[in-house]
Amino acid sequence: MNISILVFGSDHFLTTLPDQIHDTNTFNLEAIANLNQAVSQIQLNPPDILLVQASLDGSMELCCWLKEQTKLSWLHCILLEERPELISLKAQNDWEWEVEMNAAALQQGADAYIWQMPAKTISHTNANHRLLLAQLTVGIRKAQKYRDLVRTNDLLSAIALADSLTELNNRRALEWDLPRQINKARSNNTPLSLIILDVDYFKSVNDTYGHLVGDRLLQLMCTRIRHNLRFQDTPFRYGGEEFVILLSNTSCQEALVVAHRLNRIVYEQPFAINHTLAINVTISLGMSCLQAEDDAKGVSLLGRADKYLLQAKSTGRNRVISCDRHLSPTPHLKVMSS
Repeated sequence: MNISILVFGSDHFLTTLPDQIHDTNTFNLEAIANLNQAVSQIQLNPPDILLVQASLDGSMELCCWLKEQTKLSWLHCILLEERPELISLKAQNDWEWEVEMNAAALQQGADAYIWQMPAKTISHTNANHRLLLAQLTVGIRKAQKYRDLVRTNDLLSAIALADSLTELNNRRALEWDLPRQINKARSNNTPLSLIILDVDYFKSVNDTYGHLVGDRLLQLMCTRIRHNLRFQDTPFRYGGEEFVILLSNTSCQEALVVAHRLNRIVYEQPFAINHTLAINVTISLGMSCLQAEDDAKGVSLLGRADKYLLQAKSTGRNRVISCDRHLSPTPHLKVMSS
């Protein structure tokens, strides 16, 4: 990905910059000369590097504003001083005056303050360009480190929200996503339903065949369930052999159809653990739909589905019980091997 540079400067100022900055294979370059437009652009699509023409109205205001944006602390801001009167004063004063000017610019928000000496000769021009390109290198290094950090954080977040065994989202992900889904449903005035399911007699699988076989059974079952969900359905491993599925923009009746389908696709065909072992299992399911009185975090919504799941388990297993107390029993299938 190219490094993006936003130039807060005039068209003439843009022509004074090194040719390397205009290389479209390396940089995405954009120039804006209006303070409000520059702020809006940075907020909408932050660049990696900001080049500021010191003589342009609003230049220091832009640097000060950027300094206050803690979420943009990685953005490298270079202030280019080309005002003739200040450059003339620089030549007339000692080094302490220059140090004070540099310190003031840095305190006001610039990461670098470069004096653009009059380009009276080619050597002067080259010196100016070398100094600016050196600061660009600093900005590029800073941007690359930030991108690496973002990628690492994204990876760690994905790991933290994923169940390593089934590759579904985990309980922590559910606790984050459920309030968000509830807020979205209420804001858009759309239905939201939830299914919680549990593998019947799963302990007997572990006790009979061992935990490795039990783990493999869960993997196969999750793959089958995931392939039979719709695009708006989000499955989570809630813990052990218990799973939750969020069904956004889904009414109770539609969710009931989904629950019955999941129940059927689990019990109708055994799971082939290996060439010599296939296991039949069933699942019990509880289903609830978002109500006006439900809390924003989803505790009551989840709790209601869990209550119906317990009813499904206590009334024979291998069935769906929903929030409208619809009972759909199916023949119980014992765990078998072949």
